[in-house]
Amino acid sequence: METALKKTLLSAATLVALGLAATAGAHDAHACLDDACTLQLLQPAGDAAGGGAIETPRFGSWGFDVAGMDTSVAPGKDFFAYASGTWAKNTRIPADQSSYGAFRALRDLSEARVHQLVESYKLGDPATGGDAAKIAAVYHGFMDEATIEKLDAAPLKPLLERVRKAGSHLEIARLMAARDTFNATLFGLSVSDDQRDPEHYTLYMNQSGLGLGDREMYLRDNFAPQRERYLAYIAQLLELAGWKDPQAAAQSVLAFETKIAEAHWTRAESRDRDRTYNPVPFERFDAYAPGFPWAEHFKAAGVDHGSVAVVRQGTAIPKMAKVFADTDVATLQAWQAFHAVDGAAPLLSSRFANAHFEFRDKFLNGQLEQRERWKRAVSLVEASLGEAVGRDYVELYFTPDAKAKMDALVANVKAAMAARLDQLEWMSPATKAEAHAKLKGFGLKIGHPPKWRDYSGLRIANGDVVGNALRARQFEWDYRRARLGKTVDKDEWGMTPQTVNAYYNSVKNEIVFPAAILQPPFFDPDADPAVNYGGIGGVIGHEIIHGFDDQGRKSDGAGVLRDWWTAEDAAKFEAQAAKLAAQYEAYEFPQLPGLHINGRTSMGENIGDLGGLTIALEAYRRSLGGKPAPVIDGFTGEQRFFLGWAQVWRTLWRDDALRQQLVNGTHSPGHIRAFAPLRNIDAWYDAFGVKQGDPLYIKPEDRVRIW
Repeated sequence: METALKKTLLSAATLVALGLAATAGAHDAHACLDDACTLQLLQPAGDAAGGGAIETPRFGSWGFDVAGMDTSVAPGKDFFAYASGTWAKNTRIPADQSSYGAFRALRDLSEARVHQLVESYKLGDPATGGDAAKIAAVYHGFMDEATIEKLDAAPLKPLLERVRKAGSHLEIARLMAARDTFNATLFGLSVSDDQRDPEHYTLYMNQSGLGLGDREMYLRDNFAPQRERYLAYIAQLLELAGWKDPQAAAQSVLAFETKIAEAHWTRAESRDRDRTYNPVPFERFDAYAPGFPWAEHFKAAGVDHGSVAVVRQGTAIPKMAKVFADTDVATLQAWQAFHAVDGAAPLLSSRFANAHFEFRDKFLNGQLEQRERWKRAVSLVEASLGEAVGRDYVELYFTPDAKAKMDALVANVKAAMAARLDQLEWMSPATKAEAHAKLKGFGLKIGHPPKWRDYSGLRIANGDVVGNALRARQFEWDYRRARLGKTVDKDEWGMTPQTVNAYYNSVKNEIVFPAAILQPPFFDPDADPAVNYGGIGGVIGHEIIHGFDDQGRKSDGAGVLRDWWTAEDAAKFEAQAAKLAAQYEAYEFPQLPGLHINGRTSMGENIGDLGGLTIALEAYRRSLGGKPAPVIDGFTGEQRFFLGWAQVWRTLWRDDALRQQLVNGTHSPGHIRAFAPLRNIDAWYDAFGVKQGDPLYIKPEDRVRIW
């Protein structure tokens, strides 16, 4: 069944699908526009190999797809259907995807362009041929299906042998720290900007270890079918690996992960920045979380030159250490063996890759068919040498004119935010002064980084698919761990230029817009300005507001985690935020009874949408210079503004993928995002004549007004 909803994938889904772990910081420094905080690879946009640059498609004659509307539906009844109903009726999710929409279509375009670039790189000696030869080796190695089928399970053997030799808790702990394998860990380590000292890098520790992603999948009764199928999948992979008594081992693995899930914090708890900065000196770990060989673990991870780890889930880590200590070695070995096979499976022969697809993509997300091999090959390249491809991507697809126009848009939206701050009646002068200082200090990155990653130290070999992936993992980790305690690189980007997304980084106090998102329907330099302000303007506003959402507001203009609010202002903010959470939690999904949006988990994104639209509308009005907006095709300027926003968030979902999003995602589904923030904006009611009695109507006194 297909559902009209917006795509917001599990974060780092591309890397997970290829058995590569995301290496971004584990804390909440990045607040992305969309859960896909990495390039997502989608259905083909034609064979992009060879030929000239791939052109960008346009939306209608003035930047909006009027033909996709269903004007028989009243805007106040179902604004998603009004803006995109005909599109939804006439669009089908491609068989190799679990959702489809505006984001996906634009990611298709980015994928096709990357594919064209990758196909242009010729095979040679990766040791002497530079980045192009390395990219070609990674890509063509994965495309050599015949060799991969012939190798079958051979690349797994050394990985499983390491697991079998890990015959004690100490050796398992060392294995958990290794990055040149696909094994699991209970304690995710990352190196990123210190939230208390943004000038330096520090070590973070995050709860981990769950193959189903979130604790709710293990503990709620309505996910029993997912647990049953997961149990069968564990046994299937262990059997493929030749593991002794796979059925009994699978039972032990699931029981172990369930105990870990019981110790885990909820997603809402894990995003509370008042609770997730807990520095623990290395020498105190044995007393803080006994039962785990911390010193050997840190040494095996290569971070023993540090002295402290900032623990995110402070009370969960000791409980997980105890579960580890109380679990027999045979169960821990089976757990590691399963995750090693699960991580490597997409890179192996069809019997492994198909098993992975059937569970991870088809069962959990409803995807009907495996993606074409070239798409998966491009995804592997992105995960291994993303910035090397990005360097060539921007030469073809990012113009100085696009950057100049984005600079102007951002400046206008920032000015609108400053004006909104001055107009706030609920905020005291003291807090306003701090807010203005933070806004003034906002950094801006558009298009691509000023310098590129050096991949000369990454060893790539022709024909070694699994080895290349493992060395890429280790290379990335070595790059990050070497920076521990050193000065932060302010020029670093958290996304490649070809990524269709955007983010706010609280520790750097900056907003970042990769080149690939600066295209229709988000941004078209030839489109009606109202549509651009509703699209990319709303996105700019969304990212700015992340600096002032329920968690971003806890850092100051220098990126330091500190409370700069008066108690009275904070209480007023929290009251409005709670009202917004209640609105989102009230939305129902009839095809998934009992499931709702988690208002606390998605709070920052929902505030970002509401506040972002509010200041983008203010910016659009300022851009008119006091002149009336023209009427185009019968639509006023403000109508076109709101339609531009709705067009960005139109998407179809498969029910299984929607379930995953509601449980694991931090963003509200897109058809909700298309209209939910509008219900709190008076101008939307005026623009479309929405009145009391309409299903989407909210009384003026009940509308949420934060920024």
